[in-house]
Amino acid sequence: MLEAPVTWQAIRDEALARIRSRRWPPGELIPSETDLAREFGCARATVSRALRELAEAGYLDRRRRAGTRVALTPVRKATLKIPVLRHEVAARGARYGYALISSGEKPAPLHVSSVLGLEAGMPLLHVLALHLADGAPYALEDRWINAMAAPGIEAADLAAISANEWLVRNAPYSHGDLVLSAAAADAETAAILRCPEGAALFVAERATWLHDTPITSVRQSYSPGYRLATTL
Repeated sequence: MLEAPVTWQAIRDEALARIRSRRWPPGELIPSETDLAREFGCARATVSRALRELAEAGYLDRRRRAGTRVALTPVRKATLKIPVLRHEVAARGARYGYALISSGEKPAPLHVSSVLGLEAGMPLLHVLALHLADGAPYALEDRWINAMAAPGIEAADLAAISANEWLVRNAPYSHGDLVLSAAAADAETAAILRCPEGAALFVAERATWLHDTPITSVRQSYSPGYRLATTL
């Protein structure tokens, strides 16, 4: 029995301890949310939140009507935090710079509306901006924003603060998609990044949602030589 008041974090930690100690062995059906709520003296919603966290981390396998089982082969998941490019440049020991190239409402192109699940041609805020490190191009930010999901973005001074940083500060998201790839610089991108046309670029394409509401789709193209480092 945990000490009151019981938090979902405490239940998560206790459940994880039971999994690691094999009190709940791999493949075993664990007690129901109702039984666990009774054991811990808390609301069922508190137990549900704790088990959901463990399922998302790969420790539990939750299936409707089939109950919750300890995963046979727990999956360790990597978490990639959305970077504020200003902070990223500073962390590399460089002086950050920023230039807004263009900003305005435009009909979303098909590839953007398809990714975000929006009606084709829906007006979105389009922002094109360049991030710099020690005066040299660092990353080109090509972003489309659903202003209805980011209240205040239309009044923001995006010449003073990047859309990247404004959204991280002001637009919480519940989930997203991330695609990392290599691409050859087209003529326009090469001119902005001051690199040869056809140069190999590291490209990060990301879309985020707040539950069912799409927030933004962004393509960040980094200058040649960029390396991504993260922790697992």
